[in-house]
Amino acid sequence: MTNKHGDFIWYELLTGDADAAGDFYGKVVGWTSARAGQPGMDYRFFSSGDGSDTKDGIGGYMAITPEMASGGAQPCWLGYIAVDDADASLAKLTAAGGTVLMPAMDLDGVGRIAMAADPQGAPFYIMKDASNEASHAFAATEPKMGHCGWNELSSSDPEAAKNFYGALFGWMKDSDMDMGPIGKYEFWKPGDGREFMLGAVMPLMPGMPASAWTYYFRVADIDSAVAAIKAGGGKMLQEPTEIPGGDFSITAVDPHGAAFGLVGPRT
Repeated sequence: MTNKHGDFIWYELLTGDADAAGDFYGKVVGWTSARAGQPGMDYRFFSSGDGSDTKDGIGGYMAITPEMASGGAQPCWLGYIAVDDADASLAKLTAAGGTVLMPAMDLDGVGRIAMAADPQGAPFYIMKDASNEASHAFAATEPKMGHCGWNELSSSDPEAAKNFYGALFGWMKDSDMDMGPIGKYEFWKPGDGREFMLGAVMPLMPGMPASAWTYYFRVADIDSAVAAIKAGGGKMLQEPTEIPGGDFSITAVDPHGAAFGLVGPRT
């Protein structure tokens, strides 16, 4: 399936310690790591395999530099969303109340990228991919071990978020699930007729300080992954909870403060 405007195509971890992050996620998710070899920066790749197949690529990671830290960068996971035109999308984004955090820039052989935040403050990247290869980082149509299985936005204003992302990427509401006093968990799908779920939007949970995306990566056994998180110095935010379909999901924070999610069965 060729990626289209509005698809999630890559994930990126900003961390305080790249070596430690590679070791932690290798044990928790089973990823292998490799240096990208980009001049002037220590950028690394996470792969669900040995890195020899581009279809195994999940995302990248790098240590936060002093310059990035001075600009407010903190450990976090960020998603990349495909666009047809990065500059036109940024103009539309700002007109809709979003904020440009990093202006559009070209990466040789990669594409044109920019970092932005929605009107409620949740950050993400947009990217005009220079390659002709489809990304499989987000397993949109079938479960793939180690790949992202779900993109979830917790927002201080879900209704405004739906309008913003709908106008920018064409996303549409598919259905919803009542969470009682908290509000609704609303599912997103592409607006171009393709029938798969992109993820969901929900209100901020009690104690969550700001709007943010959480990305859920698939593991073979959720309890083994939880044990690895705890043994590796991570912190659980939500213990395994059964979700529709019989899998279990968790949310956690890695040892350097980046929040992430996992999904998988109990074996």
